[in-house]
Amino acid sequence: MKFHLNLLKAVNRAIYSIFEEGRYADKALEKILRSNNLWGARDRAFIAENTYDMVRYWRLIRTVAELETHELNETNLYTLFGTWQVLKGVALPKWEEFKNVDEKKIHHNYKQLKTQRKIAHSLPDWLDDLGYSELGKQWNKEVEALNESAPVVLRVNTLKISKADLAKSLQEKGIITMPVTGCKDALLLKQRQNLFITPEFKSGYFEVQDASSQLVAEFLQLEPGMRVIDACAGAGGKSLHLAALSLNKGRILSLDTEQWKLDEAKKRARRAGVSNLDTRLIEGPKTIKKLYDTADRLLLDVPCSGLGVIKRNPDAKWKLSIEFVNKVREEQQSILQEYSKIVKVGGKLVYATCSILPSENQLQVDKFLSNNANFELEEAKSVLPSESGFDGFFMARLVRKS
Repeated sequence: MKFHLNLLKAVNRAIYSIFEEGRYADKALEKILRSNNLWGARDRAFIAENTYDMVRYWRLIRTVAELETHELNETNLYTLFGTWQVLKGVALPKWEEFKNVDEKKIHHNYKQLKTQRKIAHSLPDWLDDLGYSELGKQWNKEVEALNESAPVVLRVNTLKISKADLAKSLQEKGIITMPVTGCKDALLLKQRQNLFITPEFKSGYFEVQDASSQLVAEFLQLEPGMRVIDACAGAGGKSLHLAALSLNKGRILSLDTEQWKLDEAKKRARRAGVSNLDTRLIEGPKTIKKLYDTADRLLLDVPCSGLGVIKRNPDAKWKLSIEFVNKVREEQQSILQEYSKIVKVGGKLVYATCSILPSENQLQVDKFLSNNANFELEEAKSVLPSESGFDGFFMARLVRKS
């Protein structure tokens, strides 16, 4: 591998921005990649891949380099980058920037530490303890899977094009995709590329959405003509899928507590050719109460720890805290208790998270059912990253009996 100093500097700037300035990894990278129009696709891939990999293995890298307690500066950043390359088996050039990279020490330290899960897979102590306490030996498989690079999956917008036609159209531009077993509208991108500049994206033929996430809308079992409410809609990814599954018939109502997310959902809906989607800002309890007993289907894609999507957001494990997880559990139960009244008698709701912790998933459903005898569980489904190769998700479909 041939190194270029300007690319290493870009990686270092990204790492500094993420860990010292508190920026989200995707935002830090976006800013840096925009700063130089001369970088080609390979250059950009080098910067992005090395940044994300170093974020994933941040604790391991700092520990074997024996720089755990040092503040980040230019010298340390080069040492940490070099350490990561040594761990990958890459030969370093004889540069002044790598003068503090001691390959023998790195290999010795790694040999001593590689059996410690929280070091080898780079986890904060509290998160490793929590994951193992809830998942037992399964946690070993999940942390390994969550450190893999996230695949790019497209959701075909069937309001505008078929899956076969989109695959053919992209292939003509050298973009190769493959179908995903068990996910009818999904296409897996064979090689990571910038798809947002393609005519197909601008025409609304697809959205980028993980395969596991796509299962949620299908799990709702809606039929065209129904009134469907997506009560934690965010920027509308699942709302758009619901609209496509409804064939633009009936009504999809997207709710959220932040107006800018709903504005983004409306913008995406226009591009996708969605005509049955409305948005409404949640301004307080009254917004929800006005909707009681009005929905045939209700989607509660609730706020969660996001542990199931760490391969996509690797910096999240360094920003999360046990206090946040405890707080979000309370919020999940509160949403279930209050928002469930939106669904009509005979209607169905789906409770969903992008977490793999039982305390955010099945245990929340069990607690809700113990306090709400007028609901019953129809089906629950867990998607684990170690088994699917995609994001971790949980979904439970409940029927309101009375």
